[in-house]
Amino acid sequence: MQEIAPHVYIETGYIGVTLGAINWSHGLILIDCPFRLEDARSWRSALLNLGGGVDRMMVNLDGHHDRTIGGRAMECTVVAHQDVTNLFRARSSTFKTNPSGSGAEWELYSSLGTIRWALPEISFSEKLLVYWDDSPMSLEYHPGSADGAVWAVLPEQSTIFLGDSVMPSQPPFLETANIPLWIESLQELLTDKYQNYLLISGRDGLVTHNDVRNQISQLAKIDRLLDSLAAENVVPEETNSLVPKLLEDYEFPINREIIYQQRLSYGLKSYYSRISGLSNSEAEEI
Repeated sequence: MQEIAPHVYIETGYIGVTLGAINWSHGLILIDCPFRLEDARSWRSALLNLGGGVDRMMVNLDGHHDRTIGGRAMECTVVAHQDVTNLFRARSSTFKTNPSGSGAEWELYSSLGTIRWALPEISFSEKLLVYWDDSPMSLEYHPGSADGAVWAVLPEQSTIFLGDSVMPSQPPFLETANIPLWIESLQELLTDKYQNYLLISGRDGLVTHNDVRNQISQLAKIDRLLDSLAAENVVPEETNSLVPKLLEDYEFPINREIIYQQRLSYGLKSYYSRISGLSNSEAEEI
C-alpha cells in the first residue's frame, strides 16, 4: 500500500484493478475492490492497520466485473452511478463463472464460484459530494469509458481516481464505451484546473498527463478505423483485422497477448455493432 497524498492510499498488488483508500476522521472510503475472495480478505486486513473512523463506504468507479465481483466480501455500503445500479438490476442476483471471452481479468480464474452481487445502496446521476472530512470528495459522472463511469475527485489533495478512463499499459474495454464522450472527458484533464493533480488509473496506478494525451490519441485512432469500416458496411467480424495493428501500440509481457487480443476483439465487435447498427447477418445482406 502506498500513501500518495495525506491519508490517500493506493494498492496495485492485487489482480484486476488498482484499489484506493481514503482514511478520514469519519471512516474509510474505498475505491473499488479485488475480485478474488482471498484478495478481498487480505485487503480488508491491510486496511485495519490504517485506523481512522469506524464507518466504511466503497465506490464502484463503473460496473465492470473486475471491480464489482468482490463487492460483497468488503462488507460495507456501496456507492455507484445510477447507470451501474440499473446494470446490477438487469443482471441475475448471483455471479457465476462463465467467461464470455471479453478479455476481463476475472476470466483467467475459473475457481471464483458463485457470488452474490453487492448492489449499490447509494446512487446518483451527475455529482455526489461526500463530507467525511473537512473537505469533500466529489464523485463525478464522466461517461465514455463505460456505462456509469465516475471519477472520485479529492480537490484538497489534488488527486483523482479515474477508473478505466486512462489505461496506458493495456488495451481499453470498448464493449459499452462511447469514444467521442470518452475523449471529451479526457481533454478536461489537460486543462489548467488539473495540471497539478495526481492521476490514478483504475488498472495502472499513478499515470501522467502525457498518458492522458496518449490515451486520447489511441481512442481517436480506434474511432477513425471503425468509422472507415462502417463506411464500407462490413460485417462486425471484420473488426478483428484491426487487432494486430492496435496491439502494436502497447508493450506488455508475452503471456498477456491472448487476453489483450480477446479484449480488443470482443470490444471492437461490440462497439462497431452499436455505432453501425449492423449485425453480421444484416451486413452480409447489404
